[in-house]
Amino acid sequence: MLKEERSIGELFSELATETTTLVRKEIQLAKVELGHKASQVGTRVGVIGAAGAVAYAGVLALVAAVILLLGEHMPYWVSALLVGVVLVGVGYWLTQQQLHALKNVDPVPRATVATLKQDKEWAKEQLQ
Repeated sequence: MLKEERSIGELFSELATETTTLVRKEIQLAKVELGHKASQVGTRVGVIGAAGAVAYAGVLALVAAVILLLGEHMPYWVSALLVGVVLVGVGYWLTQQQLHALKNVDPVPRATVATLKQDKEWAKEQLQ
């Protein structure tokens, strides 16, 4: 079987069509990958908010109970200060843990970058 002979114009037209399709696929891949990364960031931010709410609820509930308990042995304002400082410290620690985890989320769409590099090499080969 003989190969079908095609003109330069036909080859460039096919290359343009395939390149357009390839770029569209890469954009779709980037959207999916960035959506996944945004979901991870959203989850971390949600946990940070929940940690703050837990710390605040803990402050409200424990301050009342522990202030009453400690108030039997010291002035109420001292017991309130003591409990408040401890719970704020716990809330701060939880927030720092999630902020550290959030910094470790890689926002770069690595798969898209890799395939774009491959596509660039493929296009170079096609033009030679």
